[in-house]
Amino acid sequence: MVQTSVIGCGNMGSALIKGLHRSGNHTVIACDLDPDALESVADYVDRTTSEVSEAVTDADVVVVAVKPDIVGAVLSDLDLSPKQTLLSIAAGVPTDYVEARTDANVVRVMPNLAAETGDMAAAVTGDDIPEEVRQLLDAVGEFAEIDEAQMDIATAVNGSGPAFVFYLIQAMAEAGVEGGLEESDAETLAAQTFKGAAETVLRSDRSTEELIDAVCSPNGTTIEGMEVLWDSNADADVAAAVRAAEERSAELAAEFGDENDA
Repeated sequence: MVQTSVIGCGNMGSALIKGLHRSGNHTVIACDLDPDALESVADYVDRTTSEVSEAVTDADVVVVAVKPDIVGAVLSDLDLSPKQTLLSIAAGVPTDYVEARTDANVVRVMPNLAAETGDMAAAVTGDDIPEEVRQLLDAVGEFAEIDEAQMDIATAVNGSGPAFVFYLIQAMAEAGVEGGLEESDAETLAAQTFKGAAETVLRSDRSTEELIDAVCSPNGTTIEGMEVLWDSNADADVAAAVRAAEERSAELAAEFGDENDA
């Protein structure tokens, strides 16, 4: 079993912890200064602690899942060896910033909250991605290995992306309610439709354009709706949302770069 320590039990940290618990192949220690945060994950870990040194001593992988503005303070409390791997999931924090503050092998990951259900999409970068990290990521979803220079756009696509999808699900569900569906029924139908469509994309050899064509029967209902979307700015607006998130990620990374130069 991979011994994993998760420092920071907020939204992302707790999602990762719960996802690893579902897999059953990881020994997990949770570390946080907030007793309420530790209590919220206590049933999903082998042990909880508020002491960083206690959490990381025997860990193969140490996950730093804290807000970017306190990453430096957390790293200063860590005393890791080159045999350990530090997995950073702090948005906008460059790998070189972390590497300058630890002896551990550093791997940077941009995950998302779907780790909790085993459906995470993650982007990962690092000079040496050990098998323990691959096992951890496989346990909670799918991952793509990318270059560090691509992390800002990956952050926008899979890190911020769930919020964009939630927005679209809400829009479809609201349309269903306006058409007479009960709110709970409309949300179930919309959400499950997104889930099924996503699984189809992942499992099919056909492109998304080919899949759209497969659903659009001539003179049918789907093509009528697609004509509205094709004539709209929906694709441009989604792209603009992704670009805005990418730009913010780059701004955060620049702030840490300035700190390294100071």
